[in-house]
Amino acid sequence: MAKIKTSRLTLLGRSAAKLPASPAEARLETFPNPAPRRNYRIHFETDDFTSVCPITGQPDFARIDIDYVPERLCVESKSLKFYLASYRNERAFNEAVTNRILDDFVKACAPREANITAQFSARGGIALTVRAEHPDKGKPGRNDR
Repeated sequence: MAKIKTSRLTLLGRSAAKLPASPAEARLETFPNPAPRRNYRIHFETDDFTSVCPITGQPDFARIDIDYVPERLCVESKSLKFYLASYRNERAFNEAVTNRILDDFVKACAPREANITAQFSARGGIALTVRAEHPDKGKPGRNDR
């Protein structure tokens, strides 16, 4: 196996690393895809996601699933853990949170495709699931609504 360049990874192997205070401070770290000519899927999941409702200030709990097909880069899992944890004090609607995660993920690693599914826990008896995908399979026009 070829040696993977890890000089850009600043969190892996460092137990003293501090959680970022916000997604703007967080950094998704990457490493070279070890099989760039092959399409294969990587799946991340966590039941430990929290953000904050921008109106009530109440916490929103969610399960986040990330599925992607890497191109040249793969996302390092510890940096993803820190990135997702940075949302704990972030005030945003669930739809905005899900789409921002996708945007930041795509910006970090430019995958061939990526899907984010956020299943937010029920509040007031209603659960909410938001799915966002890259590439966008076609944006609806004004008349498509």
